[in-house]
Amino acid sequence: MSKGPPATVTTTDTSTRRRFRFRWILLAPVLAFIALSAWAFASPIGAGPDDDYHIVSIWCANGGSAECEPGSEANTRIVPNSFVRIACYAQVESRSADCSYEYLDDTTPMEIKRGNFAGEYPPVYYGVMHLFAGDDVQVSALAMRVFNAALFVGLATALFALLPVYRRRTLLWGWLVALVPLGMFIVPSNNPSGWAVTGVGTAFLALLGWFETTGRRRWALGALYLVGAVMAAGARGDAAVYVIGATVTAVILTAVRTRPYLLSAILPVVGIIVAFAFFASAGQSGVASSGFTSGGGGATNPVAGEGGVEAPLSGFALAAYNLLMLPLLWTGVWGTWALGWLDTQLPSIVPWAAAGAFIVVGFAGIGRLDWRKALATGGTLLVLIALPVYVLTTGGDQVGANLQPRYLLPLIVLFAFLLVTDPSRGSGPTFTRVQTFVILAALAVANLVSLQVNIRRYVTGADQQGLNLDDGAEWWWRGFPVGPSAVWIIGALAYAGLVAVLWHQLRRPAALAPVKA
Repeated sequence: MSKGPPATVTTTDTSTRRRFRFRWILLAPVLAFIALSAWAFASPIGAGPDDDYHIVSIWCANGGSAECEPGSEANTRIVPNSFVRIACYAQVESRSADCSYEYLDDTTPMEIKRGNFAGEYPPVYYGVMHLFAGDDVQVSALAMRVFNAALFVGLATALFALLPVYRRRTLLWGWLVALVPLGMFIVPSNNPSGWAVTGVGTAFLALLGWFETTGRRRWALGALYLVGAVMAAGARGDAAVYVIGATVTAVILTAVRTRPYLLSAILPVVGIIVAFAFFASAGQSGVASSGFTSGGGGATNPVAGEGGVEAPLSGFALAAYNLLMLPLLWTGVWGTWALGWLDTQLPSIVPWAAAGAFIVVGFAGIGRLDWRKALATGGTLLVLIALPVYVLTTGGDQVGANLQPRYLLPLIVLFAFLLVTDPSRGSGPTFTRVQTFVILAALAVANLVSLQVNIRRYVTGADQQGLNLDDGAEWWWRGFPVGPSAVWIIGALAYAGLVAVLWHQLRRPAALAPVKA
């Protein structure tokens, strides 16, 4: 019995299967949002550094609210006592956040000076967050955090869709190696530093795409650049300076002597003007000339304090000490410094894994170097060295006091993006399967451990340990149906799932940009 001809697969059949084949990358925004939202629920209201200041400033923005009324002086306001005592557990790591229950509903009016009443910070962040401010402090604060998580994911997703294919690996590697753990804590928080991080990274990548694309994508990227610039500069005065630096480095990487490029350069000029205007109007700009001179108001890093210098230093000796100790300040973004009010110490596995991932990816990026990338990366590194040493020394401070890693995190994000940027317009650093697995696994472990430790700090205090976060819990969100252990597991699995679905994008063959005539 003869067999019939072999079945053939038509081009139409193949196209249909490809059209309906599920693309795992579509899950990335969902998983990223869940991972960041877990961090949003991982700490109580007021857990971010100086959050008592920022919470008051949010409710008192845009002319105030029912919870914020004018005080007896121009620089005072009358707010509920709950705002004043909102961080009752701060800087005592053995104390859980259960004391917040006592103050959460305390509406006793208090007149205070601690808030953005004299324009120390730019008004944009507080003004936008004020839209979520209501009479329920818990619901309002959580809504702000979830919004900030969604904003980060939305901007990153838009950049992934709009950037040239050869820049997508820059986007992914840059965010991955720079955010765990401090960025994961600060981006979905009530702290304006989260906008500084999101804004600077977005502005740099969008401007790079602005110079390298055409048509509607180009205009969309130009709009994203302005959004990122206003976000960062409108949140913190120092972030306005970082936006200017991000703009200059993007220009260095892309500049050509043509008339169309000069016309395109109008956009970054506008961005620089906007950023400078925010910087000049913010009271934080005085730090550049006088350092942190508030005298004891800044928190001290417990890690640095153990090995710090007891005798007071000044002049050259202080500058030399700060220069030699500077790496401790940098690595604070990967966990050598405590989270929150510098009272949530992380196990050594976190900085080892997170910083190790950054170093490996960064060194691979250095392998793809030309004079433009060398100039931009070297200039950013120089700022990362000179700026903190100058500010600390001018204020008479040593590394470990006042200047915290979160202030430098936006600049480190920019540095990370520059390291993984391919000057030949290829897809950036590539690794073997084993290397990629080790890097991503290290980041997943660092996120898993730091998220668990952070939740533990508040539900029972750091003096109690154990894998089960529900056991003996003294604090958790009122009325929230998901417990602390579930939030930890969901958040950790979401992050692990995120790096898994990004595997193909991080491992795909290098895609070169078309050569321009």
